[in-house]
Amino acid sequence: MSQGSPGDWAPLDPTPGPPAPPNPFVHELHLSRLQRVKFCLLGALLAPIRVLLAFIVLFLLWPFAWLQVAGLTEEQLQEPITGWRKTVCHNGVLGLSRLLFFLLGFLRIRVRGQRASRLQAPVLVAAPHSTFFDPIVLLPCDLPKVVSRAENLSVPVIGALLRFNQAILVSRHDPASRRRVVEEVRRRATSGGKWPQVLFFPEGTCSNKKALLKFKPGAFIAGVPVQPVLIRYPNSLDTTSWAWRGPGVLKVLWLTASQPCSIVDVEFLPVYRPSPEESRDPTLYANNVQRVMAQALGIPATECEFVGSLPVIVVGRLKVALEPQIWELGKVLRKAGLSPGCVDTGAEPGRSRMISQEEFSRQLQLSDPHMVAGAFSYFQQDASGLVDFRDVALALAALDGSRSLEELTCLAFELFAEEQAEGPGRLLYKDGFSTILHLLLGSPRPAAVALHAELCQAGPRQGLSLCQFQDFSLHHPLHGKLFSTYLRPSQTPDASSPGSTPALANGTVQAPKQKGD
Repeated sequence: MSQGSPGDWAPLDPTPGPPAPPNPFVHELHLSRLQRVKFCLLGALLAPIRVLLAFIVLFLLWPFAWLQVAGLTEEQLQEPITGWRKTVCHNGVLGLSRLLFFLLGFLRIRVRGQRASRLQAPVLVAAPHSTFFDPIVLLPCDLPKVVSRAENLSVPVIGALLRFNQAILVSRHDPASRRRVVEEVRRRATSGGKWPQVLFFPEGTCSNKKALLKFKPGAFIAGVPVQPVLIRYPNSLDTTSWAWRGPGVLKVLWLTASQPCSIVDVEFLPVYRPSPEESRDPTLYANNVQRVMAQALGIPATECEFVGSLPVIVVGRLKVALEPQIWELGKVLRKAGLSPGCVDTGAEPGRSRMISQEEFSRQLQLSDPHMVAGAFSYFQQDASGLVDFRDVALALAALDGSRSLEELTCLAFELFAEEQAEGPGRLLYKDGFSTILHLLLGSPRPAAVALHAELCQAGPRQGLSLCQFQDFSLHHPLHGKLFSTYLRPSQTPDASSPGSTPALANGTVQAPKQKGD
């Protein structure tokens, strides 16, 4: 069986169908010997000077950013800033920002299309989001307002620029913050042109530009017209991409600053005006705009996204984590010198037994408090901080590796199947099915529940029998290969690496390189 390139995964189903998109979370930069020599020379001469000058300009931005909001109350900042503050500080920040990117090597910003007015399109959506250089798109958009993490306010200079921008701030740890952001976005978008435009990167994270990630609905909640903005870096060598797996921040910065000239293309597409159905359904609106932008870019529109801190890819009808947390748990246990097969779990089939962190520690024979807390955090906890020991039993069985896939899927069924309300036998209902897929494959629970409903449509019952579950997990031409890939990573050539991450490619498994600086 031939090896595929890391980071590309192809459909394993032998039936004809459209080719699967490339993995958008992995970026590999291959340099020839001549390119390496060039980057060494330019990196030693050009990059340090460029980066030093760019940081000087970055700090020169601070006085202009501070001056615009100095002396204003929080109540005054709830309205757009006007007058001399707007004129002097806005133009100062705009000019210095262009100089900053120029010093980093972005000598040309080519603009295509025409930016709509704030009345025509209160919201701008930019994609693909592939690098920390993407804020360069703010310049041809005349510094629109942005949405940023509240934690960035404490970052020197960056925090001052966010206050200057009157950015909409969201805290990932505060659910109420998300609700306030939705209300603020709707207030500004429906102000009738009073507020400047708001710019969103609807993917929410960086990819490698080979496919569009799933758009988040935040930019589309207000139901107002949006203008799509395309970002391209048409350079002979892609040094700008900053994906989940690939070159780190310092390497991307150094390589890009070593390029004699970097070019960025910004293209404004026609304003997208939502239909009544799209105005009522932000998810539908987001999906349709994503397809329009993907078509203009000539790349696939995918359902890939970040769920929590994990990248999720789509294989067939199933969403799976690119690197399931069960592998991280395995690394923690190996670090502790614990063999999962030596643990007597004693979990009762079909019955949940909730355990505390202390009992978890005793059961797994772990003594280091930090290691116990780390391992315990991999399992879903209820309101009382307890976990279901069946989850622990299945995870340990999967990590042990001594069971065949048939035995492992049978154990999973026995642990989570329930007695039928009517009739003999036991069935695997949506909660148990989603728990199994979340534990073994890292599948988001809502996606697993939706797939369970699809699988049950073929029969009269709302649950799966053992035969049906094993047909899905072992014998399906696509999902069966997925289970064997994720649960038997030792079959890969690079499985000895603790952080190896498989990518499905021509039916094989490979490990992309770890992200590093």
